[in-house]
Amino acid sequence: MKRRAAPLLILLAAALVLMGHVGSPDVFFESPAGPYPVRIVVRPPEVVPGRAEITVRATAASGGGISGISGIAVQPVVWNAGPEGVPPAEQALPVRGDRSLWSAQLWLMRPTSYSVRVTVSGAAGKGTVLVPVVAVATRRLPMQRGMAIVLAALGAFLLAGALTAIGAAVRESELPPGEEPDPRRRRRARRVVAGTALLLALGLWGGRVWWRSVDASFARTIYRPFHVTANVVTAAGAGRTLALKVDDPAAGGRGWTPLILDHGKLMHLFLVRQPGQDAFGHLHPIAQGSANTAFAATLPPLPAGPYRLYADVTHEDGFSETLTANVDLPSPGSAPGTPVTGSPPDPDDSFRTDPGIPAGPGGTFALGDGLTLTWLAAGPRVAGEDACLRFALRGADGKPAAIEPYMGMLAHAAVVREDGQVFVHLHPEGTVSMAALQFFEDQQGKKMKMGSASPNDGILSFPWAFPRPGRYHLWVQVRSGGPVRTGVFSVNVTR
Repeated sequence: MKRRAAPLLILLAAALVLMGHVGSPDVFFESPAGPYPVRIVVRPPEVVPGRAEITVRATAASGGGISGISGIAVQPVVWNAGPEGVPPAEQALPVRGDRSLWSAQLWLMRPTSYSVRVTVSGAAGKGTVLVPVVAVATRRLPMQRGMAIVLAALGAFLLAGALTAIGAAVRESELPPGEEPDPRRRRRARRVVAGTALLLALGLWGGRVWWRSVDASFARTIYRPFHVTANVVTAAGAGRTLALKVDDPAAGGRGWTPLILDHGKLMHLFLVRQPGQDAFGHLHPIAQGSANTAFAATLPPLPAGPYRLYADVTHEDGFSETLTANVDLPSPGSAPGTPVTGSPPDPDDSFRTDPGIPAGPGGTFALGDGLTLTWLAAGPRVAGEDACLRFALRGADGKPAAIEPYMGMLAHAAVVREDGQVFVHLHPEGTVSMAALQFFEDQQGKKMKMGSASPNDGILSFPWAFPRPGRYHLWVQVRSGGPVRTGVFSVNVTR
């Protein structure tokens, strides 16, 4: 009974691990490939090796057709591969019925970080853009019951056929035509069949042991986010300091590696109060020591209560991930005070504690000082629908308001499903880590291009698709007139 229970416990543990995985498994990236503006979606495989699905959409037209594009090639590049380690490019195929869309599939052979090199050819020449992609196994692919029955029946048929052929060969292969085998030959044939059956049984048992070893090895490579502990340190007359620590540096078969700066920060930490999601913070903890496994952040005056934490980090090999934890914040007291760690708050930290009534698709949220942010959407939102999240920033006079860069980007957005199981940190370029993009472009000698939205027209566009149905909250952060302002929105996403 214990032997039967062990595999079930392993599968249950794997399921629980995957339940804790947040982030956007699909990669969305909008950027010009030379003279051609494109939006790229990469859907990594759930098992590795596996095939990633890639779609490239031209987002502007010209006199030569849809951006004058004549062909698109895609190529996977492993983070530590030199020019000789890059496989040949695959040609993307136009999608019938949609002249602006191309699709392709690429094999990703290793659980590591890749860049997908997209080369666009057309009337204006060639343009290339890189898309950082993390390839990790997230689950086992189960064998279908029907397939298992068919394979078992074929195996039994082949086994019976092999034993019958061997018995006949030993019993009758040397007899003259028409002569019946004597009892001695029959006994010898039975002994050989029994011995062969034993050998085949041992072979099957050895195969089973080998398969279990391979399966256990694969299970160790299934992505498991690093475990993070979080607690709040307070002292008399001092403010609250949030301390975070990565306490399992060998999770998921990977070792913890040093981090690289993303928008000038080692970590982007988002705090969302539960269960109402009525308080929000975007902080940038400071590393405590050179290992980059411990961080501390001075807390702003967020109200007390249970919070869900989402920490975005990018490793030195371009591997980006979201770490999660839960923490209970005590009351902030009468004043923030001096941080316990002596580290001042990051000047780019921001928070919102008075969301009021979140606006829905097509609705407008007041940011203060006459500024408003409107979600430019019509109709219900559908899970998996590849459609940009578009917002318009307007001043008190109703005219477009100028958008100022915030940590090198025109805007940041955090999207969280109500149960906390979906989280994504968005930019107008999409879901990719800018640090990972910079890493791959430096590695391959390319110049980084950023900024797909104009800072003067007041329009912000975030390429993304809600991965699952449910109720979502969105916090859209822009800087206009000095301070960072946060608009709060909510939406029910249907199937």
